[in-house]
Amino acid sequence: MDRQATFGFILIFVVLLVWMWMNAPEAKKPAEPPAKAQVQDTVQPVRPTVKASAADKAEPNPFGTYFSARATGRERLITVETDEFRAVFSTRGGLIQSWEVKGYKTWFGGPVDLVGSDTRGDFSLLFTTSDGRVVNTRDLYFDAPTGSDHIALTGNFEFELKFSLPASNGGRIEKVFRFRNGEYGFTADVRLVNMADVISGYEYQIVWEHGIRYAEHNSIDESSFAAAYAYAGGELTEIDASKVDQKEQKELAGTIEWVATRNKYFGVALIPRSSQSDGAYLEGIRHAAPDNGAVESYAIALKMPFKGNADETSSLAVFLGPLQHTLLKSYNVGLENIMSLGWAWLIRPISEYVMLPLFSGIHYFIPNWGLVIIVFSIIIKIALHPLTKSSMSSMKKMQKLQPMMDEIREKYKDDPQKMNSSIMNLYRDYGVNPAGGCLPLLLQLPIMYALYAVFRSAIELRQASFVWWITDLSVPDVAFSLPFHIPLFGVKDISGIALLMGVTMFVQQKMSVQDPRQKAMVWMMPIMMTLLFNGFPAGLNLYYAVFNLLSIGQQYFVNKQHDDAPLRKVEPKKKSRGGIFKLTKDMPRLKK
Repeated sequence: MDRQATFGFILIFVVLLVWMWMNAPEAKKPAEPPAKAQVQDTVQPVRPTVKASAADKAEPNPFGTYFSARATGRERLITVETDEFRAVFSTRGGLIQSWEVKGYKTWFGGPVDLVGSDTRGDFSLLFTTSDGRVVNTRDLYFDAPTGSDHIALTGNFEFELKFSLPASNGGRIEKVFRFRNGEYGFTADVRLVNMADVISGYEYQIVWEHGIRYAEHNSIDESSFAAAYAYAGGELTEIDASKVDQKEQKELAGTIEWVATRNKYFGVALIPRSSQSDGAYLEGIRHAAPDNGAVESYAIALKMPFKGNADETSSLAVFLGPLQHTLLKSYNVGLENIMSLGWAWLIRPISEYVMLPLFSGIHYFIPNWGLVIIVFSIIIKIALHPLTKSSMSSMKKMQKLQPMMDEIREKYKDDPQKMNSSIMNLYRDYGVNPAGGCLPLLLQLPIMYALYAVFRSAIELRQASFVWWITDLSVPDVAFSLPFHIPLFGVKDISGIALLMGVTMFVQQKMSVQDPRQKAMVWMMPIMMTLLFNGFPAGLNLYYAVFNLLSIGQQYFVNKQHDDAPLRKVEPKKKSRGGIFKLTKDMPRLKK
């Protein structure tokens, strides 16, 4: 490996290091124990929209003349259970008080509840009344039909749950939930009957105030994914509350196709169906959590028009579940854009249209995701075989040219221009591309970035075990821990697969580097890459460890093929001027 190849390796490492510094979350913090895992529930809720005046805040009757009678009541809980979720609804606010996603567990083994009863639930209406009150229906008691308080859906069954909030003028607000077994989420109708004298401003909001509860081991890492979004006209608007106790807000006008908020692997989205929205509101705040953690809470709201008719209904679909690409894409509204799959202009297409389908296709036949990654590594290696073989052959030729290059450098050491031109002539005479050794590495960078994005965000790899200590391919594996932190890198927990990847890289470097001046590269690059990859998802490190093992085998055969082969000059191509003249001479002429 000559200087150009060495420079290429260093450049790739620097680019990778800068990219990871820009995109990686903050340093890993100790995980909260189960008792503190749901610290988000202690965060004060963020409430969007119209701000009440000082007079409103001091008013002993905050609901005015229309809803004061509904400020007290008896709470009733109704459970709806399907194959996908178990939800609890409350007549207090007509809210979703709990939403357990079946088939998933938190990092400590508990059920994944995306809502949580400590916040008293979500999915309320917010509006201003004609007597000057800002009313949030979460604080009012709804009526619900009598019947069973536990409904279980199986097969193709559907179920409708209706909550009704009467107003003192004889009007009412209805929230109708419709559930279908096998789906994440539900459809909802908001019906306003005889509310023209009650709601002012020709607008109300459908509000989700408390975001999504955390479920992962590392709250810092999960917060790096948490955000709120609004989608309109094919453009995605995002807010990210990255600074502690600093509120982020954004208000949008016009037709909004959906609003959503997410954590690392789960999300909620409000998607208008029957009528267009008039805008959206996004709000988020970041709070410090115990054990140096951090939790972000987001509120999203759809602004819906109210025309003052005697009977108006707005329908919407509500998604509340895992961030699976095919599931989100099935809504046909671009909801899959909330997934973190890399830069939209280059990396995301590779992640979305190559990596995810290929992984899913392999997993259809192989249930173990670790084996899926190994097979994937083999496929990528086969696809890049012609390129990497050419690269390795070019590097072997460069090694054989090294004595001649040294002679040229010594001969023209006082004339750099002549030295460079002579070396380039040498490359041309023997058919060697000095950049040939770096090109395959550069082409692999987009693949590596796409894999990094997929392994960090694909819920299919969440808590997917492989062998021995590797219990989750989406996070770094820990084979053992040091009693100290490695300076500069801050590494204490050692990844076994990253260590294996470093060893395979060392062996490959040992086989390919022959120049005595480049011996430092044999150990320097593997050490740096091992420390860098130590914090990467185990699945990504497994891919590169297998890829390196295959490259070692390929390097062995290339070395065996070229070690005994003599170095020959390339025959220059001859120009056939006479052929062109003869062809022109013999061509028939056009008659005038």
